[in-house]
Formats: sequence, structure tokens, C-alpha cells
Amino acid sequence: QVQLVESGGGLVQAGGSLRLSCTASGLTFSRYIMGWFRQAPGKEREFAATIGRNGGITYYADSAKGRFTISRDNAKNTVYLQMNNLKPEDTAVYYCAADRRYDTPQSNSYDYDFWGQGTQVTVSS
Repeated sequence: QVQLVESGGGLVQAGGSLRLSCTASGLTFSRYIMGWFRQAPGKEREFAATIGRNGGITYYADSAKGRFTISRDNAKNTVYLQMNNLKPEDTAVYYCAADRRYDTPQSNSYDYDFWGQGTQVTVSS
């Protein structure tokens, strides 16, 4: 049974930082492209960042560029999202997702096969 478990969310003031983690089990982690998505109240889920199987390729949403960094440790079956200079508009539930179907990182949520339960990030102004 595949499980993705996110952690690291919380309440932070604007300008602060958080590091999200997502640990996978039940799959061969190194074979999966990993992504982070987020969903704010009343809004659709949106792409934040994605990383290739060996970490060599990364891709970010425009809103994340320059502030977020995605990385992975295949030995630990874990993907990270370092978020700096957080803004109130970053408030959302953040989800990690795993994709094995494609060879390159994808930004469309429909391309991902497995999802975590999400972790809440709240940025106060």
C-alpha cells in the first residue's frame, strides 16, 4: 500500500520560512517524479514545484520561483519543500504527489498517481 505522509506545516509570520517533508512508503521512491501542490480555501488545487527522479530537474510555479526549493533524498524516500519569504497568499494545504507515468516532471495534478493527506501552512500578515 502506497503512503505519502507530509509534515512540517504550521503557522508562520509573513517573511518567515518553513520546510515541508513528505516521506513515501510502499513504492520504489527513486522511480517516481515527485511534486508539491497546494490548495487554498475556496480555490482549486494548484501546482507549486516538481522534481525529477534523481533530483536533477526541477520546475516551479511562477509564484514559487526564487522563494521555494524542492529537493529529494532517495535514500530516505523523502521529498522536501523549503519555503522562504512566505506570504499570506501562500496559506494553503500543501500536498505531495508521486508520478511514475512520465519521464519528465509534470505540473498537471492529473498526471500524478498517488497523493498525501496534506499539511496546513498558514502565513499571518
